[in-house]
Amino acid sequence: MIPWLEPSSIPHFPETASALSEPRGLLAAGGKLNVEWLLVAYRQGIFPWFSDNEPILWWSPAPRTVLYPANFYQSRSLQKLARRQRYRLSVNEDFRGVIESCAGERVGQQGTWINPQMIDAYTEMHDAGFAHSIECRRGDELVGGLYGIGLGRVFFGESMFSREPNTSKLCLRHLVESGNYEMIDCQLATSHLKSLGATEITREEFESALDRLAWSDSIAPRG
Repeated sequence: MIPWLEPSSIPHFPETASALSEPRGLLAAGGKLNVEWLLVAYRQGIFPWFSDNEPILWWSPAPRTVLYPANFYQSRSLQKLARRQRYRLSVNEDFRGVIESCAGERVGQQGTWINPQMIDAYTEMHDAGFAHSIECRRGDELVGGLYGIGLGRVFFGESMFSREPNTSKLCLRHLVESGNYEMIDCQLATSHLKSLGATEITREEFESALDRLAWSDSIAPRG
């Protein structure tokens, strides 16, 4: 069993070490999705992830997958694409468009965890200055993007999308090269993330980094 968090209470999460091993990282259920709850959660390395037919579920998996900017791997094709300047990259110009695009249908995937409740909550975080998007456009068309939470020197990546090859990677490259973040949280390992240079670290290493780097004022990546 996991703790149930009353939505009427002050945000208070269980110790992250109590997260379940199966499903990996499940910590608690309930609470609220608003700026107050999300700031407390992310500062402790906790994030929400749930489907439409579920209560709010809070997660803190270990080991944790992170990307250090110095380890970001750029393939030759990505570097060539960046040099061609075929696309225009921007920051925080269309947060709603990016998160709604990330929530869209993808090949081989049924449904999405980015439901209307999540979209509204993270848009509220964006309006408060804590959630950021990077957009990639060809002309006026949004063809790639990513979004996440920025606390201090940590960017908590949430999702990305591409409508043309490598456009989400261009956005990640832009985030890395902004110089504003010392660590990018990728949550769970995938072969795609590992190919970009992401690595797994222990819970202790991750939370120690948060103590040093993730203060509550927001630093947005420069455009």
